Amino acid sequence: MIILLRHGQTTTNAQGLLVGRSDPHLTEFGERQARALAPYLAGVEEVWTSPLSRARETAALALPELTAQVKEAFIEVDYGDLDGQPVSTLSGEHWRAFEHGHELAFGGGESLAEVDRRVHGALDELLADANSLLHDARRHLAIVSHVSPIKSATVWALGASPSTAWRTRLENGSITTIGVRGATPQLVRFNAVPYLD
Repeated sequence: MIILLRHGQTTTNAQGLLVGRSDPHLTEFGERQARALAPYLAGVEEVWTSPLSRARETAALALPELTAQVKEAFIEVDYGDLDGQPVSTLSGEHWRAFEHGHELAFGGGESLAEVDRRVHGALDELLADANSLLHDARRHLAIVSHVSPIKSATVWALGASPSTAWRTRLENGSITTIGVRGATPQLVRFNAVPYLD
């Protein structure tokens, strides 16, 4: 199976900012979130990560015994000029335009359709390879990534409309799992967050 992990909280997440290709580090709480993932990752034999620090740091804390492979396909959406801006910078009208305009680029950066093309391409390759870890119920691939790529992977698993992603919420330090039955991807778990006391 594939276990998709959203990175732990960053300094910019804590401030309510849009975080795309900027490269903030995890907060102390984000490091705790990353460590809390470890007990839920039994059977993980391979780790892929976005090239951004917050994903690589999460991978190192959650799976310290494995060396992560950097995969560009799972980098966060490029928000362009909006990166680092408060979420409130965009009005409800702007958000609705992005929801209904899948090819519309954020701030001159990247569209969610572009995210889908790279994420779905990588997942299609795993699905086509009968020997990939996606097809193994006991041996797993962990992918440490971000909101947009994980939502894109969820839409891929469900075979749903791209707009479905807008009706989901994904927390920092969460676990989403995708498996396969026959040749059909299945969403096994979405946005499971380990308890932190």
